[in-house]
Amino acid sequence: MDYRKKFLVEPGSKVHLGRLDPAYTGGHSSEDEARAAIDKDVERLCELQYRLYAEHARSLLIVLQAMDAGGKDGTIRHVFRAFNPQGASVHAFKEPTPLEAAHDFLWRAHNVAPPHGQVAIFNRSHYEDVLVVRVHELVPKHVWSKRYDRIVEFEKNLSQAGTHVIKFFLHVSKEEQLRRLEARLDDPARHWKIDELDFAERERWHEYEKAYEDALERTSTERAPWYVIPADHKWFRNLAVAHIAVQTLSELKMQFPKPKVDVAEIRQKYHLES
Repeated sequence: MDYRKKFLVEPGSKVHLGRLDPAYTGGHSSEDEARAAIDKDVERLCELQYRLYAEHARSLLIVLQAMDAGGKDGTIRHVFRAFNPQGASVHAFKEPTPLEAAHDFLWRAHNVAPPHGQVAIFNRSHYEDVLVVRVHELVPKHVWSKRYDRIVEFEKNLSQAGTHVIKFFLHVSKEEQLRRLEARLDDPARHWKIDELDFAERERWHEYEKAYEDALERTSTERAPWYVIPADHKWFRNLAVAHIAVQTLSELKMQFPKPKVDVAEIRQKYHLES
């Protein structure tokens, strides 16, 4: 199945998250049945990242957004474990620091955008400034409503500089979210992750849903597409994200640079077999 086509938010289209099934599994019956496909894509990601790093001409930015407990950390852990840390970085977008807050809202994103040869993964992102900022009315509507166009322009600039942008909204149901939050209460090893705000924010579910719908509609472009990934089943989430990342990188047709030395001459000089 072409997951890019299946889950793509077509530029200019309307998004109704309530009509999209977060428990969809694409015909796969279980994690065991899909395991081979997941492992194959994760292995391929490793190969493609190596080519990206060697070519050193382009970069990749992966944006992960979701409701609380939507699976951003799990996606990074299970899918992007394929990446060599020498050529990849993860940036978590929490409440802005005083330095970040003293700049425009895109400064902290641009500051950690990937240079050539690198992959950057944003765990949350610059989109928080049209999501949580909107829902909690941290700035007036006339301020946050102008940010969609600035985000589109920012991502266009990244693209023109050689950064390929893919954005994933991990679509989890409200029921599954509650199951995951309750599981943290039952597991002492995850008590450190509990924040009462995660439970309180559930009361704003529909406000966040509307904010996400507007963000997906207004900022999914050919240069920086959004994909809505069914995320109630963690294994299918991993499969879909890995598959889309592989397809995106594969289409770049990355080439290894020409050697800086004469390989044949070195073989001859040091009497090495070919």
